[in-house]
This record gives sequence, C-alpha cells and structure tokens, in this order.
Amino acid sequence: MATDRVNAAGDGAVVDALLALSRVFVGMAARSLAAVDEDVTLPQFRTLVLLVSRGALRAVDLAQELDVTPSTASRMGDRLIRKGLVARYDDPADRRASRFALTAAGRDLLGEAMRRREAAIAAVVAAMPTTGPVDLAAAVNAFVAAAGDMPQEQWWARWSGGRRPGHGRGAGQAGQEGGVGQRAGRHRPTGQDRQAAVVEPRRPVPL
Repeated sequence: MATDRVNAAGDGAVVDALLALSRVFVGMAARSLAAVDEDVTLPQFRTLVLLVSRGALRAVDLAQELDVTPSTASRMGDRLIRKGLVARYDDPADRRASRFALTAAGRDLLGEAMRRREAAIAAVVAAMPTTGPVDLAAAVNAFVAAAGDMPQEQWWARWSGGRRPGHGRGAGQAGQEGGVGQRAGRHRPTGQDRQAAVVEPRRPVPL
C-alpha cells in the first residue's frame, strides 16, 4: 500500500513535469512558426509534420491522426493547398480516393521552423544544470515512443530522404535568430517558391 502511494506520487510528479514542459514547447513552436510564416497555424503545422512522419495521407487517415472528423481534415488540407504547402493527388491503389502530400515549399517551411525550434531548445538545454544529458535523452525518447511518435533523428531522416540537414545557412540563421524570447526576421515565400512540386511520398519505415 505504501509502495503504491509512493509510485502514484512519483507518477503524478512526472505528469506535472511533462505538462510544464509541454507549455514551454508549445510556446517555442508558436514562436518558431511565426518567425517563418505567421499565416500558418499550429494545427496546420501539425498536419505538415504528420505528412513527414506518416507519409502521404488520405483525409480519413489524417483525421484519425489529428483526432478530428474527416471533413475537418479535408478542409485543413484544402487550406494548406491554397497556401501552396500541400498538394492532393489520386491514390494509385484506389481511384476513388486521394491523398495529401507535402510540396517542396511545405517541406522547406517545415524544415526551417524545426531548425529554429531546435536552436531554441538547445539554448535551454545549455542552461540546464543537469549532469546526465544522455539519461535525459533516453527518458524523453522513451516518452516519445510511448506516445506513438518517433525519435528526432528518424524524423529528420524522413524529412530529408535519409540525410540529416547540416548546419549551413538555415541552421546558422536559426541559431542566431531563433533563440528563446527572440523574434526572428520572417521568411515570406513568394508565389514562385510555392509551386506545387509534390514531394514524392516515401514508404514509412517500421517504428
């Protein structure tokens, strides 16, 4: 009985800590996204992330991932199509269905926002008094896996077709401009940037 109470208290402390962490991450996500394109909402950004993690998706599958109705997911996809970030194409396996997939512009926006968020998180990690970053990373990755997502290295591999982006222009700029509490200069894609060149969907690898 006493052990059960201790375990329950420990679990509660972990949940509280992760809730606090989620507030920090939501703020970082909002700032990094606004720095790249303030017209893209967080739910739309989540949709772009899923199209990397899960590959091209039908509206019904996207709805399941977002926990919304298929009609809501379809409208979300249509908005992203109008922004030039997503394209719709016929499903070769089912002519009655179609799938949403990232365009080149959508992939570029997503990568830039992720690099800015990475720089902001790195700044916080550098200020932490922790002495066991490897243990912390293992614990966080275990939480990510339990939530049904994938480690960041695997996500970047899918985004880039198997190679992690280097720390060139995009990463360096994010490091200078994307720090915590800073508002970086916005990148406003032109109409030419947002041509609907569909990123070829890749077959998901086993998690």
